[in-house]
Amino acid sequence: MEFGPHLMLAVLEGAVTAAVLALMASGLSLVFGVMRVVNVAHGQFFMLGAVLAWAVSSALGGGAWGFVAALVLAPLIAGALAVAADLTVLKRVGYDPERTIVATIGLLYILQQAALMTYGPEARPVAPPFNTRLALPWVEFGPDGPGLIWPWGLSITSYKLFVMAAAAAVLAGLWALMSRTRIGLVMRATQLDGETAQAFGIPVGRVYAGVFGLGAALAALAGVLIVPIQQAHYLMGGEALLLSFIVVIIGGLGSLGGTVIAALLIGLSDGIVSVFFSPTLAKILATLLVALVLVFRPEGLMGKAAR
Repeated sequence: MEFGPHLMLAVLEGAVTAAVLALMASGLSLVFGVMRVVNVAHGQFFMLGAVLAWAVSSALGGGAWGFVAALVLAPLIAGALAVAADLTVLKRVGYDPERTIVATIGLLYILQQAALMTYGPEARPVAPPFNTRLALPWVEFGPDGPGLIWPWGLSITSYKLFVMAAAAAVLAGLWALMSRTRIGLVMRATQLDGETAQAFGIPVGRVYAGVFGLGAALAALAGVLIVPIQQAHYLMGGEALLLSFIVVIIGGLGSLGGTVIAALLIGLSDGIVSVFFSPTLAKILATLLVALVLVFRPEGLMGKAAR
């Protein structure tokens, strides 16, 4: 395959990574933006979504209905667990920044070991509900002008297109929730000043529990979407958490728009560099980009500088 079609294939693979990464990192950014909590256990909710997708799909015999049930049930279960963790642990430590980091590290190990004991150490696949391979055209300039050709190997599956569309739809819904609804107004008021919001009758404790649950549900949904492409494994949350932190730092802590832009940047560069060079080099470049952002723009691409 020539360089052009090869590059297009790498961009498409990177776009799938960017879509899932944006979905997961938006949950992490939302929790930090509203609650000022660095959720170290966020990657485990991603893993939980993938593992629950396998469990639900297997219990229902696989197929499209099993996957649809997993898309609904896994985020709900992960969100409920996160709400319970918030009410029983984070609320009791007063959302103190240092203590919540320690608490979420503990939650990380609890979820990881619970998955190991119940799910096992094996990586397990989940069949996609549909997976039609779609050949893609390429423009080639010949003696008679430009014309379409169909290079061998230049294709994408219908499921990967679905992942990109689903992530875009959920992120658009999250943006609408935050900017166009009363629930979003309450979240933004709590984010600006929790004490003042409480003085005006906003139940800040319930808002925090809901935000923590919503962040975990977004991570679990990302895990369900990726599991037909990558197998479910109880250790898969570590790398996902690292990439999410990179995205959130580059985009700006608490900025949904910055998170999406940074996810596209990291996802596309990861896809292109991994295809033409190596996945390790892609991770090194992402880490280097974080260092440059921290040096020259500590608030991130779209974050607000502290006053």
